[in-house]
Amino acid sequence: MSSPAVADAVPMTVQPEAASATSSPSASLYVGELDPTVTEAMLFEIFNMIGPVASIRVCRDAVTRRSLGYAYVNYLNTNDGERALEQLNYSLIKNRACRIMWSQRDPALRKTGQGNIFIKNLDEQIDNKALHDTFAAFGNVLSCKVATDEQGRSKGYGFVHYETAEAADTAIKAVNGMLLNDKKVYVGHHISRKERQSKLDEMKSQFTNLYVKNLDLSVTQEEFEEMFQRYGEVTSAVVQFDEAGNSKGFGFVNYESHEEAQRAVDSLHDTEVKGKKLFVSRAQKKSEREEELRRSYEQAKMEKLSKYAGVNLYIKNLEDDVDDEKLRAEFEPFGTITSCKVMRDDKGTSKGFGFVCFSSPDEATKAVAEMNNKMIGSKPLYVSLAQRREVRRQQLESQIAQRNQIRMQQAAAAGVPGSYMNSPLYYPPGPTGFPPQGRNMMPYGQPGMMPPRPRYPPSGGQVPGMPLPAPYGVPPQYGMPGYPRASRPPGARGPGSSPTNPSASIPRANGAPANGAPRPGPPQGGAPAPRPPPAAVPAPLPQPDVPTLTPSALATASPMEQKQMLGEVIYMKIAPSHPELAGKITGMLLEMDNAELLHLLESNESMNAKVNEAITVLNDFSKDDPVAA
Repeated sequence: MSSPAVADAVPMTVQPEAASATSSPSASLYVGELDPTVTEAMLFEIFNMIGPVASIRVCRDAVTRRSLGYAYVNYLNTNDGERALEQLNYSLIKNRACRIMWSQRDPALRKTGQGNIFIKNLDEQIDNKALHDTFAAFGNVLSCKVATDEQGRSKGYGFVHYETAEAADTAIKAVNGMLLNDKKVYVGHHISRKERQSKLDEMKSQFTNLYVKNLDLSVTQEEFEEMFQRYGEVTSAVVQFDEAGNSKGFGFVNYESHEEAQRAVDSLHDTEVKGKKLFVSRAQKKSEREEELRRSYEQAKMEKLSKYAGVNLYIKNLEDDVDDEKLRAEFEPFGTITSCKVMRDDKGTSKGFGFVCFSSPDEATKAVAEMNNKMIGSKPLYVSLAQRREVRRQQLESQIAQRNQIRMQQAAAAGVPGSYMNSPLYYPPGPTGFPPQGRNMMPYGQPGMMPPRPRYPPSGGQVPGMPLPAPYGVPPQYGMPGYPRASRPPGARGPGSSPTNPSASIPRANGAPANGAPRPGPPQGGAPAPRPPPAAVPAPLPQPDVPTLTPSALATASPMEQKQMLGEVIYMKIAPSHPELAGKITGMLLEMDNAELLHLLESNESMNAKVNEAITVLNDFSKDDPVAA
């Protein structure tokens, strides 16, 4: 088995210098068997230990946004990808062993099945890692998987995909018929479902095994064999008995040839033996019988739906006292009603909805137009054409997707960056503040991407040259509905600079120079130095009207929106006093828990203490790294 292909809507990027030649090796890994709660941030913490990660994407359902259980990790170079494959493959993430392989962009390798082998009769204790360790000795394994059920239990078979067909042949010769955990396993070339189905159809047409039911309980084994030996050579015949030795009323017969079996079916099916009509047919597996029954049920349901399409109405919002007769009386003026029913629970209480079926589509259309939203009692009726549950679900999903699209367009028009709406990739900021490109990896900025989060050095300062993403790294260019935006006054520079001359220092209120020079002490002899005339101090910045946030307001928002809301309010509080550092300080504070952030917003003392602590960290880091200064 190999990994599912990345969506076709995600094109690959190629290094410009390699565009004319062969593309550079892919640095993209497929990570499967993930717990649904695993996020991009969790994977980033794990895979970034191996080497610098360019981007991470957890693939999700387009409507529900639930994880599909697999992700793609893009490294900046192939060597890091190889190390991650060696060190992290089958490691536990949220108590589930992940399965890592190279992302195969070309579907030809997967579809041809070359090098793909099938193993069955596996012991339940053999997992993906054990299967990989067993078959890795015969060649380079691209993918290895043991099939499991919903509870994670092994189904007893698996697949191994080798890089070459020669390695697959070697593995088949070496392992087929061998014992793995005391169980003899079968190893052979993988056969596609289409080919298997064609072989099954051929076997069905040449059946020799018969299933016989509705036998009289007094029929013995000898009588059963004698009954079928008249139509050909029987290789085996058995009547099923229970533990007490009583007949279960059915059995199996196997003939030497298909013609003999067919002759027995034609002669004995629907014939009476000891007062009971026999059922004689080709023997089927349980799964095959269930599939046939399911198909026949679906076919009958579709025929019934097509028969009533356009004439069956769904009515909801019914009063509790409305019964079948009252409902029929309301809809009879619009045409001939073939059936009318109010749905009720086990206790006979109305569920508040029902169905009315007319004899023609015109009558049903007229009833919908006249009765929809009509007041019956104290409630307005809802009347529409009845639909299958699957059709309703598809319509709801399309409506949700359409609403999400409109919301994104409205947010884009309001100036909200697209990365905060629905972007699927997670990538750290590069040295220039832009995501890296090229190297045959999936591109960035796709809808659904998780916003990039800055990484700080151990001292807590920001990495030099890595600007923080909005709204933390720069003053937010947008706001929440009803929130005033914090704007920097014209001419405002950073602390220690003049509005007219950026290189000139602004004297502080306490007389301390802004450039960090030591404060002049009193002259020798103890005489106090004359105080210099007060310098012109800029007027205090106007305090913006900072909105307040409450736990109840945050509880209704998603975790990402909560951080965004807190970031905006914190930035508004910090920007007036520290306009140049507000973005960096906000980004550092947002690493804290939401409860602590709410406490900071409520307590000015705690906020000032944390801001001063962040400024100290930034200053220390700037001294250690002159480039950052």
